[in-house]
Amino acid sequence: MLTKEKEELLKYYNLGLAAYKLRKWDDAITSFEMALKIIPGDGPSELYLERARTFKETPPPDDWDGVYVMTTK
Repeated sequence: MLTKEKEELLKYYNLGLAAYKLRKWDDAITSFEMALKIIPGDGPSELYLERARTFKETPPPDDWDGVYVMTTK
Protein backbone atom coordinates (compact mmCIF):
# COMPACT_ATOMS: atom_id res chain seq x y z
CA MET A 1 0.00 0.00 0.00
CA LEU A 2 1.31 3.42 -0.95
CA THR A 3 1.32 6.08 1.69
CA LYS A 4 0.19 9.60 0.82
CA GLU A 5 3.84 10.73 1.02
CA LYS A 6 5.00 8.09 -1.44
CA GLU A 7 2.20 9.00 -3.84
CA GLU A 8 3.30 12.65 -3.71
CA LEU A 9 6.95 11.66 -4.13
CA LEU A 10 6.07 9.56 -7.18
CA LYS A 11 4.12 12.45 -8.69
CA TYR A 12 7.13 14.76 -8.53
CA TYR A 13 9.61 12.03 -9.45
CA ASN A 14 7.64 11.20 -12.60
CA LEU A 15 7.35 14.89 -13.51
CA GLY A 16 11.10 15.22 -13.01
CA LEU A 17 11.87 12.15 -15.09
CA ALA A 18 9.68 13.39 -17.96
CA ALA A 19 11.39 16.80 -17.87
CA TYR A 20 14.81 15.11 -17.70
CA LYS A 21 14.10 13.08 -20.83
CA LEU A 22 13.00 16.27 -22.61
CA ARG A 23 16.19 18.07 -21.51
CA LYS A 24 14.23 20.56 -19.44
CA TRP A 25 16.87 20.64 -16.75
CA ASP A 26 15.40 23.41 -14.58
CA ASP A 27 12.00 21.69 -14.49
CA ALA A 28 13.63 18.36 -13.71
CA ILE A 29 15.70 19.89 -10.91
CA THR A 30 12.66 21.56 -9.37
CA SER A 31 10.61 18.34 -9.49
CA PHE A 32 13.35 16.19 -7.96
CA GLU A 33 13.91 18.77 -5.23
CA MET A 34 10.16 18.71 -4.45
CA ALA A 35 10.27 14.92 -4.26
CA LEU A 36 13.17 15.12 -1.82
CA LYS A 37 11.30 17.60 0.37
CA ILE A 38 8.59 14.98 0.76
CA ILE A 39 10.92 12.04 1.41
CA PRO A 40 14.51 13.18 2.07
CA GLY A 41 17.13 10.69 1.00
CA ASP A 42 15.10 9.09 -1.80
CA GLY A 43 17.85 7.45 -3.84
CA PRO A 44 16.39 7.71 -7.35
CA SER A 45 15.41 11.36 -6.84
CA GLU A 46 18.88 12.20 -5.53
CA LEU A 47 20.52 10.42 -8.47
CA TYR A 48 18.47 12.16 -11.15
CA LEU A 49 18.77 15.51 -9.39
CA GLU A 50 22.56 15.21 -9.53
CA ARG A 51 22.46 14.16 -13.19
CA ALA A 52 20.08 17.00 -14.14
CA ARG A 53 22.35 19.52 -12.44
CA THR A 54 25.36 18.09 -14.29
CA PHE A 55 23.58 18.16 -17.65
CA LYS A 56 22.42 21.72 -17.03
CA GLU A 57 26.07 22.77 -16.74
CA THR A 58 27.35 20.43 -19.47
CA PRO A 59 24.51 19.36 -21.77
CA PRO A 60 24.69 15.96 -23.47
CA PRO A 61 25.23 15.79 -27.24
CA ASP A 62 22.32 16.42 -29.61
CA ASP A 63 21.96 12.70 -30.36
CA TRP A 64 21.62 11.83 -26.63
CA ASP A 65 18.94 9.17 -26.12
CA GLY A 66 18.51 9.55 -22.37
CA VAL A 67 21.02 6.88 -21.46
CA TYR A 68 23.54 7.88 -18.80
CA VAL A 69 27.06 6.67 -19.56
CA MET A 70 29.24 6.17 -16.51
CA THR A 71 32.72 7.56 -16.95
CA THR A 72 34.30 6.06 -13.82
CA LYS A 73 34.02 2.78 -12.05
